[in-house]
Amino acid sequence: MVACASHTVQSLPEPEAVSVNGVTIPRDEIAREVQHHKASRPFEAWQSAARALVIRELLLQRARSLGIASAPRENDGGRRETEEEALMRALIEKEVATPDPDEAACRRYFEQNRRRFRSQPIYAASHILFAALRDQTDSFARAQSLANSVLAELKRHPERFGELARAHSACPSAAQSGSLGQITCGQTTIEFERALERLVPGAMTDALVETRYGLHIIRLDGKIDGEALPFELVAERIAAYLRESVMHRATAQYIARLASAAEIAGIEIAGAEAHRVS
Repeated sequence: MVACASHTVQSLPEPEAVSVNGVTIPRDEIAREVQHHKASRPFEAWQSAARALVIRELLLQRARSLGIASAPRENDGGRRETEEEALMRALIEKEVATPDPDEAACRRYFEQNRRRFRSQPIYAASHILFAALRDQTDSFARAQSLANSVLAELKRHPERFGELARAHSACPSAAQSGSLGQITCGQTTIEFERALERLVPGAMTDALVETRYGLHIIRLDGKIDGEALPFELVAERIAAYLRESVMHRATAQYIARLASAAEIAGIEIAGAEAHRVS
């Protein structure tokens, strides 16, 4: 069986060279590109990398055939485009039509997705943090034991929350009796947020809440519910989203047309891959 398997591996044919209209994409270039493409198997990552470079070559060939000039720009972070990135961007701007969505389209999207357009709820919360790392078994067990004893005491005497926060919490908020002030979604860990969402003002968690920082006892001091936002406040955001969606689809279709008219060897360009420009 072992000898047979070895023979099978040795007899596999070499992968066909990848090329676009006669221009070969070097294997070492594909190998370098692989790091940017996550996949469950190495071969799938290699294919994804090869497709990305084929699409890149298609766009560059088209841009050069049209005599498009390269004018690199800087993004908001100060990063300057490469010459090739500038060429591909200029090509898309020239050849892919993306009309701006009108107000009717924006309002239609708004009406169909009203749940997305609400202000975030604001929580006033306090907590007691017992610093503990799950992989440090002994110290975690000690912190858990202390946290459970404090939690039991608070269930009997909830008015001692501030006192016990000052005495035991490993968070700087201990100096404020555990008060974190006002917080919104995204400012804490997901576990902390879920615990807050289940509480009513004045209530405390029944069990310890574990996060990457340790174990928490959490109290919700107050809450301001999120409110529905008016169309006028989100119109620009909706227009930008719809514009990007149209550009995404139109670019994918444009690349698919270029691919169908080109001579591509060594890899197949599926429609789902057409938007992945490296």
